[in-house]
Amino acid sequence: MKRLLPLFSRLASTLGLLLAVVVLNFLLIQMAPGDPVSVIVGEMGGASEELIARMRAEYGLDQPLHVQLGVYVWKILNGDFGFSYYFKEPVLSLILQRLPATILLVVTALAVAVLVGTLLGIFSARRPRGPLNYLVTLVSLAGYSAPVFWTGLMLVILFSSILPLFPVSGMADVRGAETFLGNVVDIAHHLVLPAVTLASIYIAIYSRLSRATMLDVLGADYIRTARAKGLSERRVVYGHALRNALIPVVTMVGLQFGQLFAGAVLVETVFNWPGLGRLAFESILRRDYPTLLGILFFSAILVVVANILTDIAYGLVDPRIRTRKPAAARKPKATGAPR
Repeated sequence: MKRLLPLFSRLASTLGLLLAVVVLNFLLIQMAPGDPVSVIVGEMGGASEELIARMRAEYGLDQPLHVQLGVYVWKILNGDFGFSYYFKEPVLSLILQRLPATILLVVTALAVAVLVGTLLGIFSARRPRGPLNYLVTLVSLAGYSAPVFWTGLMLVILFSSILPLFPVSGMADVRGAETFLGNVVDIAHHLVLPAVTLASIYIAIYSRLSRATMLDVLGADYIRTARAKGLSERRVVYGHALRNALIPVVTMVGLQFGQLFAGAVLVETVFNWPGLGRLAFESILRRDYPTLLGILFFSAILVVVANILTDIAYGLVDPRIRTRKPAAARKPKATGAPR
C-alpha cells in the first residue's frame, strides 16, 4: 500500500492541475472582448434583437458567469466538451480529427531538434576552438533569434519559387496516393518544411545546452580516468560522457514541450497544416469558445503526459535515478544492544 501512495498522490495532483487549467482557461476566455453570437451575426449581415437574444439563450451565454462555469465543468467531468458554434460538430470529434496531425508535427520536430542539436553540441564541444564550434555558435544564434513564423515564411518563399523541392501547404496531395506506402511518403514529403521550421529554434537551444554540458562532463575526473586507461576518444565521449550530458537536455525537453504546441499554432497557420494549431487559430478568429477550450484542455493533457515521459526518460538516461531509494530505506538497521 505504501508503494502506491506516491502514485495516488501524483494522480490527485494531476487531476487538480487539469481542473485548475479548465477553470483558468474558461475565465480568461470569458474576459476576452466579443462573443460567438456577435461573430455569427456579423457573418449573417445582421439580425434582430430578438434573434440575438434567442441565440444567446440557446448557447447559454445569457447565464451568469459562475453558472456557465459550473455547467462547463460538470460537462467536462462527464466527457462532454460541448458543440462547436462555427463548425457545427461536437468539439471532441473535431479535436480527435486534428490531433494526430499535431502530434506527428510536434514529435517529429522534437526528435529533429534533440538529435541535431545534441550532435552539434557534442561536435563543437570536442573541439571548442575549432571552426565547427564557431559555425555552430553562429547557426545557434541565428536560429534562436529568428521567430518561427518568419522562418516558415522564408522557407515558403524559397521552396515555392526558387527551389520547388517540397510542398509548402497542406498535409497530403489532393490527388492522394494509391498505396499505403505512397501515402506515408506523401505525408513525410509535406512534413519536412513544417517540422524543420518548428525545430529550428530548439536546435539552437539544445546545441548550446549540450555543448556547455559536454564541456563540463569532459573535464570530470572519471573522464580523465577513462582516457588514462587507454579507451578510444569515441568510447569516452559516446560511452561515458554522453549519458550524463543528456540529463539537462531531457530536462529542457520536458519543460519546453508546452512551448512546442504554442509554436505549432504559428507553423500550422503558415503551412496550412490541418492540426490543432490551425483549428485553434480559426476558433480564435470566430470566437468559437467550446472548441478553443477543448483544444487548451487536450494541450494540457499532452503536456502532462510529456512530463511523465520525461521522468521515464530520466531513468533510461541515468539508472541511478530509478534505483535510488529514500533515505529512510537506506538507513542501516541497528544491531546489538544499545551502548
